[in-house]
Amino acid sequence: MTAHTPQTPATESTMTAAPRTPVTLVVLDMAGTTVADGGLVEAAFSRAAEELGVAPGSTEHAAQLDHVRATMGESKISVFRTLFGDEARAQQANAAFERAYADLVDSGACAPLPGAEDAIRALRAQGRTVVLTTGFSRTTQDAILNALGWQDIADLTLCPADAGRGRPHPDMVLTALLRTGTGSVQEVAVAGDTVFDMLSGIRAGARVVAGVTTGAHTDAQLKDAGATHVLASVADLPALLGRL
Repeated sequence: MTAHTPQTPATESTMTAAPRTPVTLVVLDMAGTTVADGGLVEAAFSRAAEELGVAPGSTEHAAQLDHVRATMGESKISVFRTLFGDEARAQQANAAFERAYADLVDSGACAPLPGAEDAIRALRAQGRTVVLTTGFSRTTQDAILNALGWQDIADLTLCPADAGRGRPHPDMVLTALLRTGTGSVQEVAVAGDTVFDMLSGIRAGARVVAGVTTGAHTDAQLKDAGATHVLASVADLPALLGRL
């Protein structure tokens, strides 16, 4: 009879850890994350609200402005549907907002956040695909890209209309994955400055959902919304992903 030699259980020293899936796709928000907002959203909203008969300085205007601040990052048409009720008024408000925002951009009131352009180029130099997303319309997004000379800075740009729904839904992140041929949500990193960016990334199943504190929401708000990391700036993102 042949003696049976018991198997020795594998230990940390004898096991070979499976390699972690690298992040190959980075989905970046624009206003507040890579582009300085500088109060442009609030200024454009005030112009749009006034066009719809909401007087600046009124109680109604103040309440609506509070809602706009709280929902930074959400698809703008969704915000206006909540504020103005029926679809016709929401569309009117959205069109007025886009005209006002475009006027502000055309006047030169639009700039990249410090380090953002270098960060995008560094991410692509690392071999990662970069997609810029926004809650604005395609017209407004293109106006910002043109004003900054960013027409070719990213591999792809997406707005809510390109994906079906805007934030906090996962549609833009998943559309980015599909259009770029990325193999898994575990290869995706999402970065943004609002809780809606965080929710969108989490609902899409992204491996990294990084909040940045250069925009609308605080460190605590981003963490409460589920951020896997919180950074002082998008400029810190290439180094973070390089360590993963």
